[in-house]
Amino acid sequence: MYSRKNQQNLTRSEKKRLVDAILALKRSGRYDDFVTLHRQYYVTDAESRPRPAHMTPSFFPWHRRYLLEFEKALRAVDPGVSIPYWDWTRDNTPAASLWADDFLGGNGRPGDRQVMTGPFAYRQGNWRIGGGLTDDRFLRRNFGRPSAPVTLPGRAEVDRALADPLYDAAPWNSVSTTGFRNRMEGWGIRGSRGVANHNQVHRWIGGSMAGAASPDDPVFWLHHAYLDLLWTRWQEAHPRSRYLPGRALPDGDPQRGRVFALDEPMPPWDVAPSQLMDHSRLYRYV
Repeated sequence: MYSRKNQQNLTRSEKKRLVDAILALKRSGRYDDFVTLHRQYYVTDAESRPRPAHMTPSFFPWHRRYLLEFEKALRAVDPGVSIPYWDWTRDNTPAASLWADDFLGGNGRPGDRQVMTGPFAYRQGNWRIGGGLTDDRFLRRNFGRPSAPVTLPGRAEVDRALADPLYDAAPWNSVSTTGFRNRMEGWGIRGSRGVANHNQVHRWIGGSMAGAASPDDPVFWLHHAYLDLLWTRWQEAHPRSRYLPGRALPDGDPQRGRVFALDEPMPPWDVAPSQLMDHSRLYRYV
């Protein structure tokens, strides 16, 4: 068992070891493989193929396994490294410790939004974006999106999601109006609510974090580690609540074959959500 720490509590040495391990994965090509995987499984409501990662009940278990695979790769480089989490309800300004020059670097510059500071700045020569979605080769950020301002979610928004005792609900996608999963994943619903929590954080950072290739920005992992922690807190708050749907959807349901019930294996690992309900034998949050 190992620990995942709040990023604000990392020592200088722990930050350096994590950065060094990430850069080692980037040099080997493994990092870009993880970005490609996320792009492959970022499937929207409008597509007819299976969608295990987003706009779906399996959002939490799929990303738990995704982070575990990334963490396994990091720990193969340095066994003392784990993914820290970023509590964006508290560390909610561009001056927060994770944006320091010795960790993730800061905001993008005006104009092209290129990140110029920290180890993942293109000009340092270690971090080239190669996904092919844009012609940019550099990491981009646009904190708060000044042209159409976005704020980071607050504690009240998180608490509203944690208070919902239902895990998810039909139609099991981005317009599910109730349930912890979509309240936390945060898809805006016209006439009901705006973008929140997970999606709101992606928008606040902007740039490379704003699309399907969002793992191009290493802050992705810290963001999703916090979401994983929040899922754990929801489970603790609602011990009688269960992952839904509990069974495969019936024939004729438009979501059959597109979303994953409790015991239906998710690609690409052929692992079911039921196998990812409990992380306590693997890691703990401190």
